[in-house]
Amino acid sequence: MSECPHLAELPRPEPAPLTDTCPECLADGTHPVQLRLCLTCGHVGCCDSSVGRHATAHHSSTGHPVMRTFEPGERWRWCFVDGAIV
Repeated sequence: MSECPHLAELPRPEPAPLTDTCPECLADGTHPVQLRLCLTCGHVGCCDSSVGRHATAHHSSTGHPVMRTFEPGERWRWCFVDGAIV
């Protein structure tokens, strides 16, 4: 894992999840494969293996740079801007 400049800009503590699943998938009637948590605002979105790719869509619409896995037992973060695990 590497550091990126966007980590220093994140709120501390990290925001609480706004929902317990991907609200866009619920609205679309699709099933998220895995969930991701936006570390800027707490939005929960589905991963790129899901039909909607809502975590990536959230980044594209907001510019929020870093998300982390929202899956039990996993501990990693992804920076969309740097294209790296951080």
